[in-house]
Amino acid sequence: MTKRLLLVFVRTPKLGKVKTRLARTVGDAKALQVYEALLQHTHAVAARVAAEKWVCYADEVPEHDAWSDRGFVRQQQPPGDLGTRMLSLFALGLLEGYSSILVIGSDCPGLSSEILEEAFQKLEQPSCDLVMGPAQDGGYYLLGLKCLHPELFLEKPWSTSEVQAATLATALELQLNVALLPTLSDIDVEEDLTQWPSLLPTAPQG
Repeated sequence: MTKRLLLVFVRTPKLGKVKTRLARTVGDAKALQVYEALLQHTHAVAARVAAEKWVCYADEVPEHDAWSDRGFVRQQQPPGDLGTRMLSLFALGLLEGYSSILVIGSDCPGLSSEILEEAFQKLEQPSCDLVMGPAQDGGYYLLGLKCLHPELFLEKPWSTSEVQAATLATALELQLNVALLPTLSDIDVEEDLTQWPSLLPTAPQG
């Protein structure tokens, strides 16, 4: 029977420490509120998925937060760049016996539990080696594997619009069969909020 693992990459919501690109135009306070809304959405989506869940913090793990709920294992991300951190946690998950592993971030308001279930189902097909959720900005909001391929994570142009293409090019070189999910938008800059205006708090009237 398939043993599923969902890795959720998050940051502790702190003023001036999250959504820094967004904060350049909307301010630190609004950027924090947007990120808190995104965390709530990601939590709700992940909670409904039938899988083990590791919540992986880029900074310190708070004593208590929404992820303290039963069903989530909280831990700190290992050191290194984003690729190294993902690679380490995929390796650890496979070592602990998980056969299908997905990693997601916490800044995609279009993500749903149905998409995560679809990703697991695609990955569990014998013909699928890798599942990816492409992001509109050229990155990806989800990656899934059942065998470790370090090349997918090493020497990639993280935080650029080239990540998705570079990862797919590596998959092609490795002759991996890739399944793609619907393309969704991440929230990184103010323009991204045009599709999700409810995430941007408005100033009180009066």
